[in-house]
Amino acid sequence: MAFREFTSTAAQLYDKWMKDADPRTEDWLLMSSPLPQTVIIAFYIYFVMSLGPRLMENRKPFDMKRVLIIYNFSVAAYSLYMCYEFVMSGWGTGYSFGCDLVDYSRSPKAMRMAWTCWLYYFSKFIELLDTVFFVLRKKHNQVTFLHVFHHSIMPFTWWFGVRFSPGGLGTLHAPLNCIVHVIMYTYYGLSALGPTYQKFFWWKKHLTSIQLIQFVIITLHISQYFFMKDCPYQYPVFIYIIALYGIIFLLLFLNFWYHAYTKGKRLPKGLQNTTMQQNNNDIHHKKE
Repeated sequence: MAFREFTSTAAQLYDKWMKDADPRTEDWLLMSSPLPQTVIIAFYIYFVMSLGPRLMENRKPFDMKRVLIIYNFSVAAYSLYMCYEFVMSGWGTGYSFGCDLVDYSRSPKAMRMAWTCWLYYFSKFIELLDTVFFVLRKKHNQVTFLHVFHHSIMPFTWWFGVRFSPGGLGTLHAPLNCIVHVIMYTYYGLSALGPTYQKFFWWKKHLTSIQLIQFVIITLHISQYFFMKDCPYQYPVFIYIIALYGIIFLLLFLNFWYHAYTKGKRLPKGLQNTTMQQNNNDIHHKKE
């Protein structure tokens, strides 16, 4: 009886809450309810943490060189396109980088921003293949907490972003992340081409530096909201979530930086005279 009352109350609260959602995005793919994406993410976690490793236990790793080349360069190109769209729909055409509100109108520019936010949301599902490829290639050491947590939480939180606030100051981390991914996935694509290109990757360590800079910018930008006297941003809860997100990932990547580089476990092979040789893989997305 108590459980039935609880579910009934929860359903009523959900229906009331969804009445305030952005009607422009409700009919877009995966936007009608958070349930489909929840199922996808749950299966993703189950596959990469349990089912996949068991299926691959007595099998040889798949040779996925061609797949990785195509995949990585495709994600890099998609990320570059999203960068352009974010710039043209607001971040380079009117946003002040201060108290930028969500434009809920159906003007071409407002719709372009909303659609770009959905494109970014959908890209998070494409990137789930990162971990799937790790499993199929039996790179189980790369399926870390940081990697799985990052890939699981991003699509889930961005569903709410697209559904309630597709635009405004809460979206800066998206184009920043796209810029980082253009660099990262291009690197991974070149890496997948083979050892001929390895000599050009002396800057591998700086990939993590770029990630750290990204989270510092995100945290600083979103934190200004707490010092503004008057900023009527429509969904302040997302500001708190983004601030928490920036701080958590900044700490996680700083922890990775410390263990991977300060302690000398992941430096390029050519530097092993001064420290330990790295295992040639970054914790977050390595595709080599």
